[in-house]
Amino acid sequence: RDLVTGLPKTVVISTEQIRQAIEEPVQAIVDAVKVTLDRTPPELSSDLMEQGIVLTGGGALLNGIAQRLEFETNMPIIVANDPLNCVALGSGMCLEELESFSRMLKSSPTR
Repeated sequence: RDLVTGLPKTVVISTEQIRQAIEEPVQAIVDAVKVTLDRTPPELSSDLMEQGIVLTGGGALLNGIAQRLEFETNMPIIVANDPLNCVALGSGMCLEELESFSRMLKSSPTR
């Protein structure tokens, strides 16, 4: 909206301007992934090195985020099929099998 006239207005924003605007939150994501990987037990880290990390949610759709994380972590990064809905769908599946998951969690050793 034009501040003087109050009318709708078209503004052209470059890719570089968008990149600069989101660099800080993207770096925060990268840092959080690295901290999490540093705290990951070795046996799980080896699985991640083989199978990769799956990105979900809207952030997974950011152009270049998978490549950036792959570069920063030296691990394979996969964007989930239907990243916007996969977490909700998976949660729904867990709820449908809540009794099975509950037994499994109760029987697994705590760290």
